[in-house]
Amino acid sequence: MPSLDRRAFLRSSLATGAAALGATAALSAAVPAHATGPRRIIPRPAIGMHLYTMRRDLAADFAGTIQALADIGYATVGVSGRHGHSAAEIRSILDDAGLKAVLEHVGYDRLTNNLEGACEDVVTLGGHWVVTSSLPGSLYTADGIRQAAAAFNRAGEVAATYGLKVLHHNHDAEFRTDGGRVLYDILIEETNPDYVGFELDVYWAARGGYDAADYFVRYPARFPALHVKDMAPDGGFADVGSGVLDFATMFRDAHRGGVRQFLVEHDNPQDAFSTARNSFQALRTLRY
Repeated sequence: MPSLDRRAFLRSSLATGAAALGATAALSAAVPAHATGPRRIIPRPAIGMHLYTMRRDLAADFAGTIQALADIGYATVGVSGRHGHSAAEIRSILDDAGLKAVLEHVGYDRLTNNLEGACEDVVTLGGHWVVTSSLPGSLYTADGIRQAAAAFNRAGEVAATYGLKVLHHNHDAEFRTDGGRVLYDILIEETNPDYVGFELDVYWAARGGYDAADYFVRYPARFPALHVKDMAPDGGFADVGSGVLDFATMFRDAHRGGVRQFLVEHDNPQDAFSTARNSFQALRTLRY
């Protein structure tokens, strides 16, 4: 385990990024929380792209794809897949394009077996959150979810020494019930909010039969990041703003949920750059 001096050094490299994210929070609060009607906007520093969307283009031209996202107007990214690059190399590419990484997705096994390495990488990237992309299938029971919650709490305490927080990204399986309880609710209630939060994927919540807006109200300040993904009429994926999800209504209580980053994602875009442009424009013009 790194020494405390090493951790202090790593934390110091987050200072600039933390200031930038603080500015994002200030912009988000520019419209009073009690304001009525569709008056809020999502400030540009809060609009990001989860890079899984762009994976095919990144594999072909990583730096060129990152620059194209910056040219569209994105301010942040969520890292998902390195495509042969180190964390330091990705940080350099992002810096050159004027983009900021806010998080990185890691496997559950890395969270439980190599967390310190994952934390060092997120610090190098300049991010704030280490995010589990999914859980092993065997954990989607009430007992399994409680086991995962305990692992998240342990990991969160370690991540905090790096100035980071652990988040979990959901699919629809978290919204199964066991013993009359929704698994996602168990996971939220049995994790320590000081160390563990959630990157709520609003599409998968809807596929599971639940509305993200309800979670913002029921569990305040637990959702610093979102995956903003729209749903086609047939239940498939759609560019943000072109599907059936009502983001204007969904996001009215996002401030209560503690949302600081709205990260676009499309799991299988036909043209990822078209998806990136359409989705950015939809979020920039959204009033809620």
